[in-house]
Amino acid sequence: MNIMLVLLILITVKLASFLYLEWLNFKYLKKHSQSLPDAVQGVMDESTFHKSVAYTQAKSKFSVLSAIYDAIILLLILTYGLIPFIYESLSSWVGQSLLAQSFVFVLSLFILGLPSVPLNWWNTFKLEESFGFNKSTQKLWFLDQVKGFIVSVFIGVPLILTLMWIVQKMGAYWWVWAFAVFWLFQVVMVVLYPMFILPLFNKLEPLESGELRDRLMALGYRCGFKSKTIFVMDGSKRSGHSNAFFTGFGQFRRIVLYDTLIEQMEIDELEAVLAHEIGHYKCGHIPQRLIFSAISSFLLFAFLGWLMQATWIFEAFAFSSTVQDYFVPAFLLIALFAGLFTFWLSPLDGLWSRKHEYEADAFARNAMNGASPLINALRKLYNENLGNLIPHPFYSAFYYSHPTLVERESALLNEDQ
Repeated sequence: MNIMLVLLILITVKLASFLYLEWLNFKYLKKHSQSLPDAVQGVMDESTFHKSVAYTQAKSKFSVLSAIYDAIILLLILTYGLIPFIYESLSSWVGQSLLAQSFVFVLSLFILGLPSVPLNWWNTFKLEESFGFNKSTQKLWFLDQVKGFIVSVFIGVPLILTLMWIVQKMGAYWWVWAFAVFWLFQVVMVVLYPMFILPLFNKLEPLESGELRDRLMALGYRCGFKSKTIFVMDGSKRSGHSNAFFTGFGQFRRIVLYDTLIEQMEIDELEAVLAHEIGHYKCGHIPQRLIFSAISSFLLFAFLGWLMQATWIFEAFAFSSTVQDYFVPAFLLIALFAGLFTFWLSPLDGLWSRKHEYEADAFARNAMNGASPLINALRKLYNENLGNLIPHPFYSAFYYSHPTLVERESALLNEDQ
C-alpha cells in the first residue's frame, strides 16, 4: 500500500467535501436572503439580517481560502518530507534523551503550526474587525501567541516526557498505561484550566453584589446547583461576541458569563442563560463527555501502539533508520493527519451535542416557568453575534454543535420536548 497516495486521496476528498458543503450553504443563503424569511420574522430587523448574511458570507469565503491554504500546506509537508526533516533536525540539535524528545515534540508542533498564524491574524484584524467584533490590539494578539506557546511547553513537555517513560518501562501493553495517564491528565485539566490557565488570558472576577447576583444565586439554589460565586470574564477586551459557558465538575465547577453578555441582556434573560448552563450540569453532560473522551483516548493509544510497530509507515515518510524511538514521530503524524479522519465524525459529534443543547434548553424552560426568557436571550445572542438564521439543513446537520434558532424555539414551545 502506498501510504502517500492514500493520504493524498484523503486530503483531496476532504477538501472537495468541505468546499461542496460551503458552496451548498453559500448558495442556500443567497437564495433566501433577499428579505427576512417568514420563519425568522421578528428575530432581527432587515438591516441586522442583511449584516448577518454579509458576515456569514465573509466567514464562508475565508473558510474556503483557509481550507485550500491548509490543504496546500499539508501537501507540501507530505511531498517534501518536512516532518522527518523537522524532527531529525531538532533531535540533532536538542538531543535524544526523554526530556529532549519532549521538547522536540512541542517545538515540532510549533513549527508545523506557523503557517496558520497569518490566517489567525487576518481573521482577527480583517474579517472580525470589518464587522465591528474585534476589540483586540496587535500587542495583545502577539502576547496571546507567546503565552499560548509558553503554556504548551509547560503542559506538553511533562506530559510527553511521562508518556515516553511509560513506553520504555511498561512493556508491550505500554499504551494501556499511557491511555490511563493521558485520560487522567484530561480530567485534571478540566479542573485546572479555568483556575490557572484561563486567567492568564482573561480576567475572571466574581459577579458584583446586587440584584443580578442575588437572582442568579437564588436560581442556582432553586435548581439544586449550589455555587459560591458566578464569574464574569472580560471577553470585551478581545471581541464583541458574547457567550457563557460551564466548566469543571464537583466542587470545582464554574459558570462564567462574558461581560458583553451582561451588558446586552435583561436580568430574566441572564437567568435563562444560567439555567441553560446549569441544565448541562444537572443532565450529566460533563461526565458523558468525559466518558466519550476516555473511549476516544483509548482508541487513540491503541492505534498509537500499533503505529509504532508499523516501521514501514515511517520508512514511507523517509524517517531515518537511526531514529531510536518512534513515539514522537508517531504522535506527530497523528497530530498532523488525524483531521482527515475526524472530519467525517463531525455529524455524529454534532448530533450528540445538539441533543445535549435541547436537554439543557428544556431544563431552562422548566426552571424559568416558561420559554420566553430563553427565547428572548437566544434572539439577542443571534442579533449581537450576527448568527446565521438560515443555514442549509445539511450544512447545519454536518457541522453545528447547537440546533438552529428556529429548531430551538420550536422545541422550547413544544411542552413534550
